[in-house]
Amino acid sequence: MSLDQAKEVLTVESEGILAVRDNLDNQFEKAISLIMDCPSRLVITGIGKSGIIGQKIAATLNSTGTPSFFLHPVEAMHGDLGMVSSSDVILAISYSGETGELNGLLSSLQQRLVKIIGMTGNPESTLARSADAVLNVGVPREACPLGLAPTTSTTATLALGDALAVVLLKRKQFRAEDFRRNHPGGSLGERLKIAVSEVMITGDKMPLVRQPTSFLASIRELNEKSLGAVLIVSNDNSLQGIITDGDVRRIVSEGGDPAGIELEAVMTVNPVSIDKIIMAADALSIMQEKEITILPVIDGQKKLLGILHLHDLLGKGEFRFLI
Repeated sequence: MSLDQAKEVLTVESEGILAVRDNLDNQFEKAISLIMDCPSRLVITGIGKSGIIGQKIAATLNSTGTPSFFLHPVEAMHGDLGMVSSSDVILAISYSGETGELNGLLSSLQQRLVKIIGMTGNPESTLARSADAVLNVGVPREACPLGLAPTTSTTATLALGDALAVVLLKRKQFRAEDFRRNHPGGSLGERLKIAVSEVMITGDKMPLVRQPTSFLASIRELNEKSLGAVLIVSNDNSLQGIITDGDVRRIVSEGGDPAGIELEAVMTVNPVSIDKIIMAADALSIMQEKEITILPVIDGQKKLLGILHLHDLLGKGEFRFLI
């Protein structure tokens, strides 16, 4: 019995989303244009369940390249209206379109000549008449058997918010690397889905010396950059070798004099290296297999492009090397 009831709820809600899909018209395109042309932010507002849905839509837009924030209508009328500028665009959400607190806010916004997108189930409502573009989220019925609790309508509103976010994402040519840049605290799994070129160390931050040079010079570079190794390259930037802090400790423990040691006698020639297109997950596997924490990144001609450190793969101490 309970299973049948649950399936019925999901059926009703899916019918609601399909109804919203079928009602899409040129008003959706107009809303997209208003947001694309906005030089500032998309301000989302609503109260009650609509407000909760609005907060989720704002979060999705922010993470997919459309700067947004949620504004509570009541708080707005008590000072937070100062957060809104005339260059912003408003996305106002009310299924009935007759929410007093929200429509009161819209009057103040219209005086500021702010563009308004209305998301409502009533295209003839006060909200719809106040809006520059109207998104119809009308559904045939609520899943609530009493017809009182917002259920299908909130699901449909949320789905239409996702549609806005995805269309904007594509219009702005928002990329996977842009998404990850907005999620620096993401999981290890997400971090490892990127190419090593996105996390490798480059330029002056790389610990490297050019031949001909001395062993002492390589030690100074190793200490200065503090990555646990120094790379040796030729004048044309081809990778020749690597010296690790372990190599230095071994020489010192054996009583060797760094000033009298030839660089070529200490460095590991043709060290393990990777191409810049290698995925971070594969680089991590190589590090595990070889029991190393540093990987030079080279191109097809063995020219040095960067250096990959275990910490950059795992988030600078956010994760432990356990996988």
